Amino acid sequence: MNTLARSGGPGPWILLLPVIWAAAVVGVVTVLRRTVWRGRRGPRRAHAAQHGPLGERAPVALLGRRFAAGEIDEEEYWRRLSVLDEPYGRYDKGGAA
Repeated sequence: MNTLARSGGPGPWILLLPVIWAAAVVGVVTVLRRTVWRGRRGPRRAHAAQHGPLGERAPVALLGRRFAAGEIDEEEYWRRLSVLDEPYGRYDKGGAA
């Protein structure tokens, strides 16, 4: 400690210490998010991808539930499912029609 007091203090380089610590914390959090913490979000994302953003109220899930309950027959199920799976708008080779 006496050496620092005699030499005029630690100098301006001491300001880099918080920057180095912040970079280390950001690096550790980034690595944890990409590896360990990813497993916690996995099932929820898989569920959302499977059932859509509305979860159980997604149109495809509702259609499947109606078919399983016998409210609609197989022909109507496939017809409605094909409509739900169509992309929005019609496209041809030349662009939007």
